[in-house]
Amino acid sequence: MARRRTSRPASADDLLTELGRLTAQALERAELQQARVELAEALQRELLPAVLPSCPGLRTAARYAPARDGLAVGGDWYDGFRLPDGTLAFSIGDVQGHDVEAAAFMGQLRVGLRAVASFTDAPGEVLHRANDLLISLDAELFATCTFLRFEPGSRTLTVARAGHVPAVWATADGRSGIAWEGEGGLPLGILPGEDYPAAARRLPEDGAYVLVTDGVVEGPTFSVEDGLAEVERVVRALVPAGPEQLAAEVIKVAELTGHTDDAAVLVLCDDHGHAQR
Repeated sequence: MARRRTSRPASADDLLTELGRLTAQALERAELQQARVELAEALQRELLPAVLPSCPGLRTAARYAPARDGLAVGGDWYDGFRLPDGTLAFSIGDVQGHDVEAAAFMGQLRVGLRAVASFTDAPGEVLHRANDLLISLDAELFATCTFLRFEPGSRTLTVARAGHVPAVWATADGRSGIAWEGEGGLPLGILPGEDYPAAARRLPEDGAYVLVTDGVVEGPTFSVEDGLAEVERVVRALVPAGPEQLAAEVIKVAELTGHTDDAAVLVLCDDHGHAQR
């Protein structure tokens, strides 16, 4: 009859060795997470605007969340600046890829959009010229983008999209929707001469207009439609809270989708009712 082999009890040295290995792994993960946070902070500090423009009747806020896949650096961005005629311009977008090249390309695209907008403030024309500029650079990268102009007097938003997900709007009285207006065009950097139709709507009175990148609304567990519906629910519930809290809560939707991409949120809130209270 064969004797059953018994496992040798772990010695104190074995246990200490295993504990050291697990501790080293935990430290490595913690250091990786810290490096990811520092990289994200550097990306925001160097490539994203420190301050967004505002004006009487408009408050703004934005958030950026880094990619969750190791140290991958994404190309999501948001931006806002004043145009020569006194109106405000805002953009949000996502460069293909998750590496330093994508991040650098994102920085170039932000600058390019600002440069083009200094010559023409029509959002569709801005995207048209930026598209041709990117193609001329032979960068072999493309980007989705929404570019809009805000006219303070009429509270009009003129919006053009280049392959980007639509915005979400809501009002304090409970109305909300997804801004599917406008056909949009292909992402920037794909086809020369592409046209980008623009659509106009008013910033909702006592309401919010929220733009996101697909990292917020799409992932392994969420379709874009489901993600947008969740963003709409959050925005509708929190319109009275103001842009900062709205942006902070909308970026959390990305955690529900199981995304690995980076993500950005840009919030425009009507401030007329707030200023009068």
